[in-house]
Amino acid sequence: MRESVKKFLVTTGGILGTLLVAVVAFTNLSPQLGGTPTRQEKEVFVKSGHYKDGKFVNLIPTREMTGGSMPSVMWKFLFHKSPQAAPPGPLPTQPLDSLAITQKTPEMVRVTWFGHSASLLEIAGQNILLDPMLGVDMGPVSWATPKRYNRSLAITPEKLPYIAAVLISHDHYDHLDYATIDKIKDKVGHFYVPLGIGAHLRAWGVPRTSITEMNWGDSVQLPNLRVRCTPSRHFSGRGLGNRNSTLWCSWVVQGASKRVFYTGDGGYGPHFAAIGRQYGPFDLALVECGQYNDSWADIHMKPEQSVQAARDVRAAVMLPVHWGAFTESLHAWNEPVTRATAEAARLGQVITTPHLGEPVTLGTELPKSRWWEK
Repeated sequence: MRESVKKFLVTTGGILGTLLVAVVAFTNLSPQLGGTPTRQEKEVFVKSGHYKDGKFVNLIPTREMTGGSMPSVMWKFLFHKSPQAAPPGPLPTQPLDSLAITQKTPEMVRVTWFGHSASLLEIAGQNILLDPMLGVDMGPVSWATPKRYNRSLAITPEKLPYIAAVLISHDHYDHLDYATIDKIKDKVGHFYVPLGIGAHLRAWGVPRTSITEMNWGDSVQLPNLRVRCTPSRHFSGRGLGNRNSTLWCSWVVQGASKRVFYTGDGGYGPHFAAIGRQYGPFDLALVECGQYNDSWADIHMKPEQSVQAARDVRAAVMLPVHWGAFTESLHAWNEPVTRATAEAARLGQVITTPHLGEPVTLGTELPKSRWWEK
């Protein structure tokens, strides 16, 4: 009996040891995990005003978990998700012709949403990509991450034309995608990212000279366009042991006569009203709307809060994003847009709900089809 127990312990220990070695090796070898900020960069982070005890922090107290424990949340994901957590099939998509993207005037403002938060903003005659997660698989282990509803997108990264700027809001896998960056990096003029994310891009072969890391309040001037890094209420991290090692943000894009705001990810807070007062009003706001839950209420907005955020920043038009691609919460896949459109109607907030790949051009009739109900 004693010999059997000993053999069991040795075998189990061997298996666990092998798994540990595999995890460590994978952590060190997978390019998906990105890079690590240097000691000198961390010294710069300290001066940002948002970096304490080796981690970035929010403007107001923020909990990543607001109810229940991680095991209880995982149990709900396994056994208590909505029966409609994912659509029954691929979502209707309007293919985007790369030639159409090159046909624009300097006065035109057009945005094309690809699902989740990935969007192409055309403003001041330039192409700006927001959080371009244009991959089908997410993260380093695709079998353990949410599956994309559509196996093909409105446009592939390879077919995109020249991109003047890529704006990244934070380094989570559903916003910063290694495969997409690898495919577009040679056609991007410049990457603008929150503090710390440059390490990921450099690890993926983006030249240091093509990356500008920004703190909340920083701005850069592009031809006929100013880009501002503004606060959000969220968190960051891509691997083991690097939680909140990089900053997260929202973005203000100011042309000569039009202004666009992108919330990035994050919970509701007073920063929206502050941004609205300082940089608004906005002609369009792309607002996070999806993947919320009472268990993480501080770091993702419920749809009604998303509409209020659009009101706070003084947006003429709201475009709800962060839905329509992946299931990362327990609600039905189309609940975010259903609730958001209802709240927008109640508050008198103009909202546009395009199909995936359907361009929204300001100054023309806005897409408002309730396609998700069909």
